[in-house]
Amino acid sequence: MQIRDWLYVKDHCSAIRQVLAGGRPGETYNIGGWNEKANIDIVRLICQLLDVLRPRQDGKSHAEQITHVADRPGHDRRYAIDAGKIARELGWKPQETFETGIRKTVLWYLENPGWVEHVQSGAYRDWLDMNYGNR
Repeated sequence: MQIRDWLYVKDHCSAIRQVLAGGRPGETYNIGGWNEKANIDIVRLICQLLDVLRPRQDGKSHAEQITHVADRPGHDRRYAIDAGKIARELGWKPQETFETGIRKTVLWYLENPGWVEHVQSGAYRDWLDMNYGNR
């Protein structure tokens, strides 16, 4: 039942740009989406999207693949921030709703299988070693 605040990546990037353009040096601006949801609810929603966008060949719901694991020691139940300052002082707010952002995210992953395979294979580590191995 861990709860997190969810934000579409392009909204996060736009918030960073807004802080760089108009924020006061030395100030802290928390960036959030005002979308606190339990992790399990996100997993179920992703499964529902996949049921429509990429149905399983056996006709079953993707949700049937959910398995629960024990929390890691010290796992926080809730990460909470107050993103009101960036809204008040810089006028920033997310452009995407949670629903439109999560759909765009799932679609991106479905449309970029090469990227997913690259991460799953661990090949990206070669790039990290080449560029950061000596640091």
